[in-house]
Amino acid sequence: MAVVAFLTAAFASETAFAAVKSYRVKVVKEYPHDTGSYTQGLFFRDGQMYESTGQYGSSTFRKVDLATGKPLRKLDFARKYFVEGSVCLGDDLYILTWSNRVAFIYDMNTLSYKSTKSYPREGWGLTTDGSQLIASDGSASLYFMNPDLSVTRKVTVRLAGRPMRFLNELEYIDGKIWANVYTSDLILVINPADGNVEATIDCSGLLPDSLRGPDTDVLNGIAFDPSAGKIYLTGKNWPRLYEVRIEEK
Repeated sequence: MAVVAFLTAAFASETAFAAVKSYRVKVVKEYPHDTGSYTQGLFFRDGQMYESTGQYGSSTFRKVDLATGKPLRKLDFARKYFVEGSVCLGDDLYILTWSNRVAFIYDMNTLSYKSTKSYPREGWGLTTDGSQLIASDGSASLYFMNPDLSVTRKVTVRLAGRPMRFLNELEYIDGKIWANVYTSDLILVINPADGNVEATIDCSGLLPDSLRGPDTDVLNGIAFDPSAGKIYLTGKNWPRLYEVRIEEK
């Protein structure tokens, strides 16, 4: 019986691995991106792009002009805060901080400050399925939260059974969670019900070496514009933002 159980588990693992699709990105169009933007969160609302940027002393939240990459409006944060992921749920804008253990809430329509809430773990990525907030903390876990930031459930993200750590910036696209894997050129497409990775997206070579400078950092920034059905990617201090489509390898 033990042998049967082992073979069944091995077959299930192999089947799960085989079911994971592999994609690569194809650039459709490129746009300027502010090289001073240490991108932490990226999202669209009503066809308008917004971006949160990190680093102590230069953390911001921006309403960004897609065509030029310049901020149409910018919120600056105190030097003690390292801003992370951001997202809009209803008329509220949520902005996480990395290690300050607080989250900020603003009015999305006016960008006026509403409140500061305690946050019990490191803030990394943040997205929403339209009813709940979904957050990462650099581990293999994703946290589903009510608007008051209380956790309703948690899933472990696994690729062929193996936990995938360093989940960073998140985006909810067509019922799946897309996640940057920090320090890599890999994006995971995750089933929110069980945390299983259903596809991987290879983004290597997206930003060519000719555009990299001494401050160019890692891939981080996924935005989906549902009004146009378009996907955008960028990175920390990158000079470009890319509209992309995915193709099977």
